[in-house]
Amino acid sequence: MRFAFAGIDFLGDVFETLIAKGWQPVKLFSRPCDGIYDFNDATITRARALRLPIQMTRITPADLAALKASGCQVLIVAGYPWLIRGWEQHVPYALNFHPSPLPSGRGPYPLFKAILDDVPEWGVTAHTLEPAFDTGPILAQKHFSLSPQETHDTLLAKCQMAAKDIAGRLVEDLPRLWKEAKPQGPGTYWPRITQAERTIDWTGGVQDVLRTIRAFGSIEAFAQVDSRYVYVWEASGWREEHGFRPGSLVHKHRKHMVVAARDGFVQITGWSPYAPGPARGT
Repeated sequence: MRFAFAGIDFLGDVFETLIAKGWQPVKLFSRPCDGIYDFNDATITRARALRLPIQMTRITPADLAALKASGCQVLIVAGYPWLIRGWEQHVPYALNFHPSPLPSGRGPYPLFKAILDDVPEWGVTAHTLEPAFDTGPILAQKHFSLSPQETHDTLLAKCQMAAKDIAGRLVEDLPRLWKEAKPQGPGTYWPRITQAERTIDWTGGVQDVLRTIRAFGSIEAFAQVDSRYVYVWEASGWREEHGFRPGSLVHKHRKHMVVAARDGFVQITGWSPYAPGPARGT
């Protein structure tokens, strides 16, 4: 089938899988990325190699009409922030890949909260596009278990691998999956994570602190240690009775810091005083 892809590197493997299995791309719709938390360089490089037209602005009705004129049969959305309406008169199929087991976890990026809430199972869903985000009938899903020590980075990898699997299933049988798509029904919406949720609370237990760090992984949690503010991506810890104020630095060896939590200590082994970006030399 001839398809257009709207997305970034986050689920760019879907783009590659569809091409590898014989679908023909006609256009890439992407968006500006900060090069810190989200990226599109690999997807754009691939599109340029294929000599595809690339658009970095929101899809308009005129763009949808142009897809119809080009013989595009499917619009695939994966990591695209803008709602797409009115596609029905222009392409036979339009669907979105969402990194949650819908109808649970609707919203812009539910992976952080999945770990913060310590959920035991997660998944990825392909669903038809509707006038509201993440609500369309479900075409295909893949579920997988989460480890008690799950990190953002391992969960992201699991989601990406599941999305590739679903993409392969769509190539094999999209018309049937579309016909048999199941309405979602009521669900839950998870808003974008807040700075407070990203910030380590040292008055919590060691396991709570480590969960916050794991939830953000290489995206990094935020912490105050004494009067210093740092970004943290790696730590371990242990429970132990003590008389230190939570959040106080109690030991340091080279760049490793041991910080007091309510019921023990957390050793921070990966941290920086700078936010990700040019100040870090990235």
